[in-house]
Amino acid sequence: MKRSGKVYLVGAGPGDRALATLKAIDCIKEADVIVYDRLVNKDLLEYRKSSCEMIYVGKKSNKHTFTQDKINEIISDKAKEGLIVVRLKGGDPYVFGRGGEEAEILFEENIDFEVVPGISSSIGGLSYAGIPVTHRDFASSFHVVTGHAKKDSDLDINWKALSEEKGTIIFLMGIGNISFIRNMLIENGRKRDTPVAFVSWATRHNQKTVLSTLENAEEVVKSGEIEAPAIFVVGEVVKLSNKLNFFERKAMFGKTVIVTRSRKKNSELKEKIEELAGRTIELSTIDINRKEGIEEKISNLDFENYNCIAFTSHNAVEIFFEVLKERKIDIRILSNMKLASIGKATSDAIESYGIYPDIEADDFTGEGLANKIIEKLGKDGNKILFPCSEIAGNRFEDLLSISSNEVDRLEIYTNRENLAIKDELIDILKTEKIDYITFTSSSTFKNLKKILGDENMHLLDKIKKVSIGEITSNTIRKSGCKVDIQAEIPAIESLIEAIKNDINKGK
Repeated sequence: MKRSGKVYLVGAGPGDRALATLKAIDCIKEADVIVYDRLVNKDLLEYRKSSCEMIYVGKKSNKHTFTQDKINEIISDKAKEGLIVVRLKGGDPYVFGRGGEEAEILFEENIDFEVVPGISSSIGGLSYAGIPVTHRDFASSFHVVTGHAKKDSDLDINWKALSEEKGTIIFLMGIGNISFIRNMLIENGRKRDTPVAFVSWATRHNQKTVLSTLENAEEVVKSGEIEAPAIFVVGEVVKLSNKLNFFERKAMFGKTVIVTRSRKKNSELKEKIEELAGRTIELSTIDINRKEGIEEKISNLDFENYNCIAFTSHNAVEIFFEVLKERKIDIRILSNMKLASIGKATSDAIESYGIYPDIEADDFTGEGLANKIIEKLGKDGNKILFPCSEIAGNRFEDLLSISSNEVDRLEIYTNRENLAIKDELIDILKTEKIDYITFTSSSTFKNLKKILGDENMHLLDKIKKVSIGEITSNTIRKSGCKVDIQAEIPAIESLIEAIKNDINKGK
């Protein structure tokens, strides 16, 4: 029996991916097809399943990739194939998003649908600019008006009533018609000195807020100070922006950081930078994959033969425990073993499985972990299982072996450079203004160097290089590059603090 299709008309919010609702993300995860617009934050698409079909139907001003009729046809046809379709829109589907029209078509064609509301930029976007749409001292009402039409005469607005209203007036998509909007408001009674604000790219790293008066609104647009997409807001509440604009005062606002990482979505570093209003460009310089046949090797281990298992990376932890789960090997089989780890990321990965490391290195090195194991378990007679990468160094094993301990090295994953990103990486370095590039392991730098090639390493010269610790810094320096910033301790939080301190120095 053929599955019935369904369409979700989903609001993605004003731009900041953290403002998308839980239900919106759930829909994205379940979608067979996602039909999305230009203003949707592309990071939200990372939640999709690998088999999901992506259809871009973005529009920019009067330049349309697809007509609305064609979009309606795509949505309907995909649903009729029995697929789960997410129509993903910036803001809210029913606030100048043509969601109502799409819902009508679905109803007429007897296609099941739901609407998932999103935060409208008319409210959420202004919040990030420090402008409340209502305030007891300034406005007890607000109006949201489209400023976009094919011709000025097509704006079906009662200008007299709107101009006499003492509340807040919010125009969406109105930059192109600013001269007409300004003139109509003034002609119909709004004072020329009424405070106004333009907010472009609201809630995003490149948000820009420009305050002015109704009299000078047209000049702001002509000067090029503001660009679409932008919100135009008129009213006394604008006076609060200088006090309440929290977003543009965040520590990393306006800064762009390249985050080098393995192929893992939604990294902790990315999230923390974005919480501070910075922009991140994630580049998967490392391609992590399980080694062939490792499942069988782990299944055949004599776990009772070991009294310790040592992890020196979160990748090793995740792959090892994934295999245990897949092979239905009860985690309690590790109960006779002490768990040893290096670094917070590795320990956090272990703790995510409901168990806690018994031994943690003080200095975040393989040598430090070996010494800690000897301190805790004795100098000799220990048998240690060491799941690791194929390129893991030998220092950890050598130190333990000298002390008459036995280490079984179990290479469970490969660590290779991701050459597929070379063209994208070079293009970003040539065309974007990058403030910082982070390296959270020696591998992230080594692989970046292999991907770029010696002939392109000069593209990093004007970017501040940020290292998570001394081992990574030494790797960078040995290649002839300068380390501009190093975390005090090898942890994400410390790396973030180091960048913040550098930003503050320049203020």
